[in-house]
Amino acid sequence: MPEASGRGDGATPEHESPALPGNGDRAARLWLTLVPIVVVLALDIATKAWVMNTFELYERTPVIGDFFRFTYTHNRGAAFGLDIGEHSRIFFLILSLIALGVLGVIYRGTPSSDRPRVFAIALISAGALGNIWDRIRLEAGVVDFLDFGIGTHRFPIFNIADSAVTVGAVLLLISFWLEGRRERELAAAAAEATPE
Repeated sequence: MPEASGRGDGATPEHESPALPGNGDRAARLWLTLVPIVVVLALDIATKAWVMNTFELYERTPVIGDFFRFTYTHNRGAAFGLDIGEHSRIFFLILSLIALGVLGVIYRGTPSSDRPRVFAIALISAGALGNIWDRIRLEAGVVDFLDFGIGTHRFPIFNIADSAVTVGAVLLLISFWLEGRRERELAAAAAEATPE
C-alpha cells in the first residue's frame, strides 16, 4: 500500500527543497577564505608585537648565522622595502585599500569550485590587512624583521604579511594562467569539432 505522506521510491517530493548541490562548495569556500585570513593575521600581529617588545630598533640577531637573522626595522613603503619618499605610508595605505577592493571583485566572480584561487585571494587579503593595520596604528610604518642574505648581498627585510602576499600572488597568477590554458584548449577543441 503506498505511503500517504510521500513517495516510497526515495525521490524528493516536489514541495520539498532538496539541498543545493553547491552548498558543500560554499562551505569549503568560506573555510578556505576565513582560516588563512585568521591564521596569517594572528601570526603577523603576534610576531610583530614580539619583535617590537624584544628588540631595539635596527637591532640584528643571528638565527642561522649571517644567512638568516632578525633585523627590526620599520617601512613606510610597500612590501620588501619599496619606498617612494615622504608620503609613502599614506600612498601605500590607499593603494592597499584599493587592492582589497579589486580582490573583493575577483573573489565574488570566482566559483566556489576554484579553490586554489579562493585560497590565493585569502592569502593576499590577509597580508594586505596585516600591513594596513600597521600603517594605520604606527606612524613609523610597517614592522619588518625577516632578514635573509649572504654578507652584503641581502634580500629586502620583510614580514609574515609580505610572505602571504607573495605566495598568494604567485598562486593567483598560476590560477589565471591555468584558466587561460583551459579556455584555449576548449576553443581549439570547439574549432576542430566545427565542420568546414
